[in-house]
Amino acid sequence: MSDLKAELQSALIDAMKAKDSARRDAIRLLNSAIKQVEVDSRASLDNKGVQAVLQKEAKQARESIAELEAGGHAQQAASAKYNLQLIESFLPRPLSEQEIRQVLHKAIAATGAGSPRDMGAVMQAVMPELRGRADGRQVSAMVKELLS
Repeated sequence: MSDLKAELQSALIDAMKAKDSARRDAIRLLNSAIKQVEVDSRASLDNKGVQAVLQKEAKQARESIAELEAGGHAQQAASAKYNLQLIESFLPRPLSEQEIRQVLHKAIAATGAGSPRDMGAVMQAVMPELRGRADGRQVSAMVKELLS
């Protein structure tokens, strides 16, 4: 896995050279969010930590888009969508529903789960593997469906 901080820095330099102010500003906001977490925790983030910050920023962008669209602010929603696409370009590719189902079937077999009561054990087994590549609510719904 490449170094996400270095990737962000390289993308920032490229955006500045291309005079792409929207991309430059979005990357600077991401770098600021990462730096804030590092200052707050008094430790340098590794790739997983940087990825967690990017995922949090992506989630906030999705929520902002929904609120802006509901409020009729199309221009700001378009800007937030651009930021979200940029953030997602630095995150790992999300898994398809079929790929998630394969992981879930393996985990259900490994844990011996057979009823919705065993959902916690299945979720605990799959989330380390799926974190950052699948939405937790989607995974939860799929586990519930498979165990019903």
